[in-house]
Amino acid sequence: MTKILFDTDPGIDDAMALYLLARDPRAELVGITTVFGNAPVDTTTRNALALRERFGLSHVPVARGAARALVKPSEGYADFVHGRDGLGDVGTAPASSGHDTLDGRAAALFIIEMARRHSGELVLVPVGPLTNLAHALQLDPELPRHVRGVVLMGGAFGTLGHGGNMSPVAEANIHGDPHAADLVATADWPVTFVGLDVTHQVRMSTAYLDEIGREGGEHGRYLRDITRFYERFYEPRTGGGIYSHDASAVACALDPGLFTLRHGPVRVVTDGIACGQTVQRLPGRPDPSPHWNGLRDQAVCVDVDSERVLREYRALF
Repeated sequence: MTKILFDTDPGIDDAMALYLLARDPRAELVGITTVFGNAPVDTTTRNALALRERFGLSHVPVARGAARALVKPSEGYADFVHGRDGLGDVGTAPASSGHDTLDGRAAALFIIEMARRHSGELVLVPVGPLTNLAHALQLDPELPRHVRGVVLMGGAFGTLGHGGNMSPVAEANIHGDPHAADLVATADWPVTFVGLDVTHQVRMSTAYLDEIGREGGEHGRYLRDITRFYERFYEPRTGGGIYSHDASAVACALDPGLFTLRHGPVRVVTDGIACGQTVQRLPGRPDPSPHWNGLRDQAVCVDVDSERVLREYRALF
């Protein structure tokens, strides 16, 4: 089993990813941390607590995280993508219970303590802005040596014809806190970027979602309900259905063999017209600038076995 700490901004696709973590026998979910992103952090934290109860994860601690980016001013929230409540505005969040209390630690401290508790075993899977991980790195420079790896949903490297979704070159999670993303990308730990290059290849069609809703029991019905709002946003791009962003990152954390990886150091542009762009220096293409000095290679997903990702997700219902 893979020990995973899930850093999240729920979010409809975050909910679908959390369901995967709750049901896949290869995953041992040891904690959930929340961050601003798809909605304000108060909303994403409430959603994380609600989803924890809905998916039978009451034993998993939830720690509240960052409300804003390290440097970049807020540009608002994507309520037109995820709804005002972050979960499709369908009113299906479970009522409060005695189990919905937060862990007393801030997310960055929680990440540090869990990494040290599970030194060498823990995989961090952030699927929102990377602010919590950046704060943890600032608080504990030794953190990378305790973390087995970081598998993040973020970035757009221009492969397979896929650019950004916030600008021609920037993906939303990276664009939300580019300074944090650059800190995470250049830290001395292995990072895998599961970006739009591959998540736009993993499309859950209307028929696929309808089948989950029809045959997937209570959880399938819930996920189909919340994805209807998401699907309306994506319909002009997909012709029906949604892209599987965050669940693809979880799939990569559990089975990297589903993805084709390209290696080389990664930097993030932090201002200007290309703010949020993820740039990988490729082997054999040196850059004489000092911006790459001493940086380790990171992995970027450039292709995916999308049929198998979809088949394995469907099998969890």
